[in-house]
This record gives sequence, structure tokens and C-alpha cells, in this order.
Amino acid sequence: MRYEFKFHKILAVKEREKDEAVSVYQDSVRKFEEVAEKLYELLKRKEDLEVYQSERLHGGLSIQEIRHHQQFISNIEKMIEHYQKMVINARNRMLLFQEKLLEKNIEVKKYEKIREKDYLKFTEDIKVIEGKQMDDISIQMYMNREG
Repeated sequence: MRYEFKFHKILAVKEREKDEAVSVYQDSVRKFEEVAEKLYELLKRKEDLEVYQSERLHGGLSIQEIRHHQQFISNIEKMIEHYQKMVINARNRMLLFQEKLLEKNIEVKKYEKIREKDYLKFTEDIKVIEGKQMDDISIQMYMNREG
């Protein structure tokens, strides 16, 4: 007797859905990391520029240069603000896909647990059938010896 899990196709579908969820989650993590890295670079650039400007102020700067630096810092701050929003959105997407992945994982685990219990029942049934067959064989051998 060969074991066949009655929900095999459903389990296969759930595993495929889980694999897709893993892929989507990993993609969202990669996008989050890219945006966060860009934000970090902008913050570092702004910090470096402010340090540079501070050092230059001690040595003396023309008003034109000060305006130029302030305009440049202002532009970087706008980009930082934009990337901060992008990081928040990317993080939220990543968390959403992480939650979906967790749900898919739980579904797959449920079907795997059902399969495990079903297989145990199948093996127990086989043992009972084999026991009955052994009893029948023993009875037949006994009857043949008696007769």
C-alpha cells in the first residue's frame, strides 16, 4: 500500500505561494535597503558640507559663497525629506510583505502538520492490517496442523 496525502495539491499550491511571498519580501527588503542607503548618503553629504562650510567660515567667505552653500544645503534637505518619506514607505511595504510571508508560512506549516498526522495514521493502519494478516496466517497454519 502506497501513501498518498489527500491534500498534496493544496500543499503544493501553498508552498508555491510561500515561495512567491519570500521572493516579494526579499525584493521589498532590497528596495528598502537601497532607499535607506541613499538617505544615509545624503545625510552624510549634508553633514560633510556643513563641516566644510563651517571651516570655510572661519577663514572668511564671500556672501555669494555663503548663499551658494545655503542653497546647496537647502536642496539636499529637500532631497533628504523626499528620501525620508521613501524610506518610511519602503519600510511599511517591507513590513506588510513580511506579515504576508508569515501568514503563508503558517498556512504551509498547518498542511505539513496535517500531512504528518495523516502519515502517522496511515502507518498505524498498515500495522493493524499486517497484524490481522499475521493472525490469519497463524490461524491457517494452526488449522492445517490440526487437520
